[in-house]
Amino acid sequence: MKTITARCLVSAAVVCIALMPPAAGAQAPQKAYTLFTGANIWVNLDKSIYPVRDVNGSSWVVEIDGQEHVVSAKQGPINLKIVPVQKLTDVSATIAAFKREPAYTFANDPSVKLTRGQSRAAGVSAGYEAASNQAGAIDPSQLNTPGASGTQSSGGTASAHGQSSGAAALANATAGVGASVDFQAKQPEAAGYDAMNVEFNISSEKPLKDAYIVTMTRFHPRGSEPDTVQSLVFAKALDPIGANPTTVKFAEEGFPIDYEVVDFQLHLYDGGTEIATNVAEKREVMTPEQAFEYVRKTYIESHKGDTMKAVPVMGELPTDAAERIASGKYAETIYVRVSKDGLADGAFSDSVCSKRIDDPYLEMLVRDLRFKPALAQGTPVEGIAALNLSKLGI
Repeated sequence: MKTITARCLVSAAVVCIALMPPAAGAQAPQKAYTLFTGANIWVNLDKSIYPVRDVNGSSWVVEIDGQEHVVSAKQGPINLKIVPVQKLTDVSATIAAFKREPAYTFANDPSVKLTRGQSRAAGVSAGYEAASNQAGAIDPSQLNTPGASGTQSSGGTASAHGQSSGAAALANATAGVGASVDFQAKQPEAAGYDAMNVEFNISSEKPLKDAYIVTMTRFHPRGSEPDTVQSLVFAKALDPIGANPTTVKFAEEGFPIDYEVVDFQLHLYDGGTEIATNVAEKREVMTPEQAFEYVRKTYIESHKGDTMKAVPVMGELPTDAAERIASGKYAETIYVRVSKDGLADGAFSDSVCSKRIDDPYLEMLVRDLRFKPALAQGTPVEGIAALNLSKLGI
């Protein structure tokens, strides 16, 4: 599976750093971050849960002991664990021309039922037509029907019986054809929608190579108690997404007949990482400063009473920094003095920050980073962070 090379994702308890360089020779423009309510998804297998890493067609892909495994609903019902969580990302996709409408499955489609009914009616009509033709071909003078005593009756009697029998057959045939025509004229009543059609256009300035969507529909089944709500989760792998909009269409099945939608959510992922969209729940666009303040506060709130070291969490580096690092520059671990607000104060070569590194360019890089501050029993304090620029995911 492929992974995106630059992303920044923050949840209530987990923070990961990713730096995305701009065009060569340019300084990184200020990013826009998006805070939204996402969903972490796990598959429950053999009393253990495994996070979803990808989608293959409409099957889930999880990692077990370092190996990817495809879990398909064809093998039986899949037990999912889905946890809503606030996420922060600097990658966002745009969804336009979104449509969601009820639909029929093939077997429940009234037009399909009508076609099948017409086919059956045509077969019945053909049988009645054959009977009618046979009845019209009877020659009464050739019929000899037994009398009441069991002996042969006279020709006149036979003729009378022959005409009577042929007329009855003709009447039955005619009635059958009429009934068939009447049956074809009647439209079958709709049994109610039991599927959903979804269509939209999607684009992203940052290419998404391993994209997939997950929809989560909460619905009320017809005839159930008023407060009864059930859920249906649908996954679909997508073609790579780029700056030019592409159209996505699919049909979801598995709903009961005449269901009523209570809530519908669409989540977009790339390589196992959720991507913000303009239709995401509780979406809020933030500046880098606002995003870092959210990260810092969330981090402190989730580590009440803990003692933690300072670690890098956010940053933006120019392309020439990536080139220098790729050539082997700044390959060694350095140390950064970090304020209780998560801001860097220079680069040092020793772990106690007594030997400042005389490198203005490195100083600039370090000061552009933001850190989760050190904590002493949950209280932010000044600290020292170990930093290796070659391992920041550039």
